[in-house]
Amino acid sequence: MVRKALRAGGQMLVALALAVGATSASAGLFDDDEARKAILDLRARVDAVRADSDARIAQEGRRLNDENAQLRKGMLDLQNQIETLRAEVAKLRGQDEQLQREVAELQRRQKEMAQGTDDRLRQFEPSKVVVDGVEFVADPAERRDFEAALATFRRGAFPAAQAAFFDFLKRFPQSGYAPTALFWLGNAQYANREYRDAIANFRALLTRAPTHFRAPEALLSIANCQIELKETKAARKTLEDLLKAHPQSEAASAAKERLSHLK
Repeated sequence: MVRKALRAGGQMLVALALAVGATSASAGLFDDDEARKAILDLRARVDAVRADSDARIAQEGRRLNDENAQLRKGMLDLQNQIETLRAEVAKLRGQDEQLQREVAELQRRQKEMAQGTDDRLRQFEPSKVVVDGVEFVADPAERRDFEAALATFRRGAFPAAQAAFFDFLKRFPQSGYAPTALFWLGNAQYANREYRDAIANFRALLTRAPTHFRAPEALLSIANCQIELKETKAARKTLEDLLKAHPQSEAASAAKERLSHLK
């Protein structure tokens, strides 16, 4: 637009110049006053054209400045919108990462809860145990009570251990722990000097499980009880039975020593 206005103003100035030239050429035909008047009028017209051209140029410049200002404002607004969108995207990304962490934590807790539930359920379910080389299935209550009675014996609390093993055999007579429980009950009774009751429980073990891991020790313990009861003949017979039935056992070595001291 500015260029168009400049072209229009230039064309008009050229036309005026030609008119001035024409006027000069014909100046001889007019007097001085008329010539000066024509020149002044022409100058006024040139000045008017120049002023109009300048005004148009200024107006067009202001319009372009306004458009540039609006364009810059629009670009600034667009940049602000882009920054706002970036901030929102970053916020959403952060929320997504937080959500992922929360989901992972929830899954971990659910897994732990499920594992804890399984563990608690297993506490009430029968499970396989191995005692003195014998594998069997036992209820949690059996295992708990047997281990508690054995721990009491190992602390040296023999009266309490005797009561605990006696109660265990009464409540779980068919338990896989029973032969071992009879053995430790007999030992608790031996420690409490209840020799005849101890012999009865050691014999109960041998009757119930003659090939049990504790059978050689049970025979040796019976002989020890008989020795304490001054039943030397019976003790000798028990020791000889032990050597015959379990010649390679550790109890057999102890039996040989006992026999060498019996009169």
